[in-house]
Amino acid sequence: MAFPRPAVHAPMASNDTLTRFLIENTDVRGVLVSLDAAWQHIRERAEYPQAVASLLGEAVAASALFCGHVKVEGRLSLQLRGTGALRTLFAECASAGTVRGLARFEEPLPSSLTPQAFGEGSMLAITIETMPPGAREMQRYQGLVGLDSPSLSAALTEYFRQSEQLPTVLLLAANEQRAAGLFLQLLPQANLGGDGWTRVQALFDTLGREELLAGPDTDLLWRLFHEDGVRLLGEQPLSFHCSCSKTRVEDMLRGLGETEALAAVESGESGEAVIHCEFCGQDYRFSAPHIRDLFVPKQAPLAPEPPGLH
Repeated sequence: MAFPRPAVHAPMASNDTLTRFLIENTDVRGVLVSLDAAWQHIRERAEYPQAVASLLGEAVAASALFCGHVKVEGRLSLQLRGTGALRTLFAECASAGTVRGLARFEEPLPSSLTPQAFGEGSMLAITIETMPPGAREMQRYQGLVGLDSPSLSAALTEYFRQSEQLPTVLLLAANEQRAAGLFLQLLPQANLGGDGWTRVQALFDTLGREELLAGPDTDLLWRLFHEDGVRLLGEQPLSFHCSCSKTRVEDMLRGLGETEALAAVESGESGEAVIHCEFCGQDYRFSAPHIRDLFVPKQAPLAPEPPGLH
């Protein structure tokens, strides 16, 4: 639906939302993401320097943007393996609307954490894990993002321009309270002879990071594109959620093998193996008897006797 300009601007409330929209009369589609409480949950899990936190917030917003853009039935992740001071940057969004993320770094940090400063041989990948209709196993697709750009927004914009061969613009921003992103792309069947994209891009170029973070979201879309009009296609709430579980940790320990899993108990100060989830801070504790039990073959339950044999 198209929406009128709000008459009253209410104070900004917690707003963790993914909004898909069309800009009328331009053949341009878009996704807008705002993360408040979800971003705060991620920030509370670790002490990050401001430069690292800002980049992580941008990455989490980007994962939600792209999950909404490609309509993933599964999960989409953005992962950096760096050779510089920033070692790891990971952000993930699932189709259910849950996000998580973490970063690992070494000090001293450079004065500017741009993709060009990630280090020689660094790799930034976008990975989609999805379950196609009728499939029995998750299918995995991955694309690599070039790092010859002055910002994460610019690097990801160039990735989509090359991979999808469509005019695309993207802006990401994050501060201590909020992470946000705006993605715009010309529709594949667009009229290339029109000036809709040129007009939309000129308006997009007036948008700064501070305005993107200010909200409310519908006000932002109105301010930018009210002359053409905006039609909302749908909204999805977003939230922080970690997919770790005791069962998944037990499977991980089985994958290590009994000898290595028990060695983790012997090296632990409390006589237990402690597995710490960096995403949510949950600790999973396993004693030696518990670990040995993981490797005991489980007997299949006995089938019931058929009736009439007694």
